[in-house]
Order: sequence, then structure tokens, then C-alpha cells
Amino acid sequence: MPDGMRELVDTLNKHAYSYYVLDAPTVADGEYDALYDELVALERRTGVVLPDSPTLRVGGGTLKGFKKYVHKSRLYSLDKCKTKGELARFAEKIRAQYPEAAFTVEYKLDGLSINLFYEGGTLKTAATRGNGIIGEDVTAQIRTIKSLPLKINYNGACEIVGEVIMRKSALRDYNLKNPLDPLKNERNAAAGAVRNLDPRVTASRRLDVMAYGFENLDGGAELKTQEDIVGFLKNNGFLVAEYYKKTDNIEYLLECVDEIERERADLDYLIDGAVIKIDELAIRDELGYTEKFPRFAVAYKFEALEVTTVLKEVKWQVSRTGKLNPLAVLEPVELGGVTVSRATLSNVSEIKRKAIKINSRVFVRRSNDVIPEITGVAEDFADSVEVTPPLVCPSCGAPVEADAVFIYCSNRENCRDVIVSRLRHYASRDAMNIEGLSQKTLEIFYDKLGVVTPCDLYKLTARDLTDLEGFRDKKAENIAAAIKASLDADLADFIYALGIENVGKKAAKDLAARFRGLDALKAADESDISALGDFGGVTARCVCDFFKDGKNLKIIDGLLSLGLKLREPKGEAQRGGAFLGKTVVLTGTLDGFKRVRAKELIEENGGETADSVSARVNLVVAGGDAGSKLDKAKKLGIEIIDEAAFKKMIEDANG
Repeated sequence: MPDGMRELVDTLNKHAYSYYVLDAPTVADGEYDALYDELVALERRTGVVLPDSPTLRVGGGTLKGFKKYVHKSRLYSLDKCKTKGELARFAEKIRAQYPEAAFTVEYKLDGLSINLFYEGGTLKTAATRGNGIIGEDVTAQIRTIKSLPLKINYNGACEIVGEVIMRKSALRDYNLKNPLDPLKNERNAAAGAVRNLDPRVTASRRLDVMAYGFENLDGGAELKTQEDIVGFLKNNGFLVAEYYKKTDNIEYLLECVDEIERERADLDYLIDGAVIKIDELAIRDELGYTEKFPRFAVAYKFEALEVTTVLKEVKWQVSRTGKLNPLAVLEPVELGGVTVSRATLSNVSEIKRKAIKINSRVFVRRSNDVIPEITGVAEDFADSVEVTPPLVCPSCGAPVEADAVFIYCSNRENCRDVIVSRLRHYASRDAMNIEGLSQKTLEIFYDKLGVVTPCDLYKLTARDLTDLEGFRDKKAENIAAAIKASLDADLADFIYALGIENVGKKAAKDLAARFRGLDALKAADESDISALGDFGGVTARCVCDFFKDGKNLKIIDGLLSLGLKLREPKGEAQRGGAFLGKTVVLTGTLDGFKRVRAKELIEENGGETADSVSARVNLVVAGGDAGSKLDKAKKLGIEIIDEAAFKKMIEDANG
């Protein structure tokens, strides 16, 4: 072996493990690249390539076909249950026979199953599951995955079972770089990459392998529990899913499943359930297998977050900015416990990029309460037709204007749908929070009462409303009272209500905290606004342009003359605070704070919040029943505080 090669390979692999597995980089990209280039030059000069060299991960030439591979030990699929009752009965049946049995709970990953054979500490073969007995040899493809160790500490013969996944963030990045050939979803992208005969395609997808199983082939590793297996995998450099719980309490077991389902949407990769296993391997051996499944494990399946259905029609809705947003009308389908018949299509550019057609079968994804979105096309048919953008506004009939991504109504100042949408935004819960002003109600106000600006709303009386069909005295009085009450508002809420382009709820809070009043904000120039942490030049320009527009200033002055009073943010301008410069993650249940309020307090005290734990996070606030986020924070050495400490930090900072 050439001098220095072993040290170079080990150093690079150590840095790669910190980056891809621990999410905690130990060197800058430039330093890693310099070491990598040094190794490449050494390998070229000597003709020697070590079996765990990181240069093997780029992929070689195209293969002629996949070879069949016979697994050393059979791979079984898991029996499934879909209700808590079924899961409880599974656990109770085990405990009746083995009262001492404990259970482990882990994510059920939604990717491509993979079986990895190691011998002498080196990856020899990687194969797909196939029928559980015979799979396909995909070693060349799997070698390109950077989070997978090519060399491990254990020298015995063993098989590692895991799942090949593509992270949601990796899919987004890939599609941004490849707009003409987008990937449909993470699961298909991972499976397609592994089963591609060109390993360079696999390398381009930024895949990961998450390991969860171990089969001892020569008796060298003395592992007695699933907990031992997880520890073994971590100690040998494998990427393991963050979530792992062990319990002998069936009620807590069911709570763990609920916890996983709550966290599901926040993860950067797909899961479709939880896997429950008996912890003790000796009990597993006694229970054995049926023809299809192990008797000691079961998969609890969640309701699908993605399904396929047929796109029947595309309708174009006009937003408050005059933008025409495409809305998909779907053949109704059950998704996440609700019937879905509508989905967002984002914009014309996305429709073209995803090659979406009417009458095609499409993938539809739903996350929590967010409107479903079409992520790609599953199948085109003979009657599939292109989506044709309108040439005129569907609301007012004016010609449309187009850029590379969006189309707009050219009559934005007088278009009915634009005006009503602006009023709806102004009255919405996150803005002026005027109860009773639904889209339908505001359409009636526009059509019957000539309401076109927020000022017109405040001129309405209960008597004006009672003359409208369907507005009884009580309803009219309640709406009139709600409109009047909104004249006393937070500055941040009002800034958001104005509907300034590119200014969302957080940006409005930042502007309010920085400028403290409308006069200072109106007088600010682009450099003043760009100096705020998350503001770029485009947003700063939008803010300045809004307050230079005479029509906007007239509306603001009109509102002030009608009695609008704006409450400035409490405390000092955003120059300090208990969480200044910190990125904070909340996990678990907080007894004294609603999650939304806790996030607001962090932001009001100079910090920002994140939904997932990574190396950029500075602080984790852990409430009751904190799960995998807490575990990952401990692994990364991130500061962790409980609710009492969180409350004290806020109290100390605010006197």
C-alpha cells in the first residue's frame, strides 16, 4: 500500500461520516476537496484503490444487466395492522406467552429495502430484497451512497438490512437543477436510482441508506436484543433513524405510535408507519416465522399521505396580487382520512416541469392540513391533453400578462376577484382577525354595497348589513362589532394585512420590531430594510415601492382618520433578547405555552425557530414526552433546556 493512502482514506471517511451521518461537519468543503484531490492523484499515480476509498462513490461505467443474488439468510416482510386495537392484541398475545417481553418501536421507512453483506470488515455485496430469497446485485450502485460505510469495525460475516431513501430536501434540490426531467417522488426516485444500470445516476440522486437490522452469519457478534443491534449499527458507522423507543408497557407502546405519526410530516424523509418488535432475540428465535412473516414483529401502517387519482380539470383562481393560480379538480380520492377533490398546481412553470396533463393519473400528496399538491404524473392516457393557460382573466375578462413562471390579470386595480381577495387577506385571522368576513360575505359586500377598500369596511353600519338578504339583526350586529373592534390592532398584524408583496407573517413582525411605527417604516429606504437578517433586496424593494404608492398611502391615511390605533411591539427594538442569534427547536408537550405562542416568544426575543434538529440549531426546548428530536440533539451536543428554564429565560429578559 502506498505511503499515506490508508491515512488519507480514513480521514476522508471520518469527515464524510460526520457530514452525512451525524449532520455535523468537521471541516470546510474546500478542505475536504483538497484531501480528496490528493487521494485521487495518489490513486492515479500508483494504480492502487482501497476497497473503502471515497473515490469509489462516483460510479463507474454502465452495467450490461443485473446479476441475481441469493441472500445468505431469507428476508421476510412484516405483517401489518392498521388499528390500535390490532396492535394492542398483537402485544397482549406476546405478553401472555412471555410476560417479561419488552417491545421496541422504530420508524417504518418508506423507500427501497436493501441487504448488505459484509465480510472482513468490507462491503462485499448489496442486493435488493427481491422475493426474500433471491434479489438483484446492485453493489456498484449502492457503493455510490456517501452515508453508507464501505468498511466497518466488525470483521465477521454479517448481513445488514436497511432502506435506501431519498430525502425530501434532496428531491427538491435535484428537481431545481433538472427542471426538464423532474423526479416524481422520493420513494420512486430512490428505487429508480438503485435499479438504474448506470451507477452515475445513483450517485447524482444524493441517496442515503438507513440501517435497522443485523443477521449474524458466523456467530462472532454477541448481540442479545434489538437495542444491541441498534448500538452495533451506530458503532459501525451506519446511519440509523432518529426514533427508537423501548417499553414493556402496552399503553405507552400505543403512545409511541401516536408520537411518530405526529412527527411524520416534519421529517426530511418518508415513513409510512411504525415497526414494533420484541426486543429480546432469544424470544424471537423461539417464536420463529410463518411462511410469510416473523411472529415477533409487526408494522403499524399509517394512512397514506400520497395517492394517485385522475386530474379532471384545471380552474384558474385570481389572487390578491392579480396572479392566476391553477387549481386541480380531481376525481375524488381518500387521502389522510379525508376525501380530496382539489389540489394546488403552483404555477404554469411547475405544470410544464412536471408534464402534468388533464385526464392523466397524478400523484397527490397531503401534509397535515395543508392543501394537497400534485407532485407528478403516474400515467398518461390516450385522452390526456396539455393544460392550456387562459388568455383572459376568468374574473373580469381582461387580457393576461405573463412572465416565465406566472400569469397575471392586467386589470388588477379593478378586477372583482383581486379586490375581494385583498379584502379577505386584510380580514384574515393572521391579519386584522375580523370574524364573519368570509370570501362569500365579502363578495356580497363588493356586489351589493360597493366595498372595494378596507376603508369602506369601516364605514359600514349594522343597518347597512340588515338590508342584505340572509343577514339577520344579530349577524349584522356581530359583523359590525367585529369590524369596529379591529381598529385596535398590533402594528405587525396591520403590516401583514396590507398585503405587501413578499411580506409574510414573520417579515411583518420583523419590520414592526425594527421600525416601531408606520412613520419610521414609510421613511425607511432599501438599505435600512435589507439590513434586517432575512430580508433580501427584492423584499426590501417591494416594501419601499408599496409605501411610495399614493393609492396605498391614501388608504392608510383613511384608516387612521377612521380611528385605527396601532399597538407597537413590547420591549426594545429587535437588537437583543434572550434568544438573540439562536435557532431554537421546540419538542414534546409544553404545559404552560401553546406551541404557536412559544414560537412567537422566541421570535420576539431575537431568535428564530426551526422544525427539525440539525447542526445549525443552537438550543432545544424539551417538553414532556420529547421524542427523536431530543435524542438527536443529545447526539449532536446541542444545548437542551426544559420548560421551566425556557420560561425563566423569557421572564429574565423581559423584567
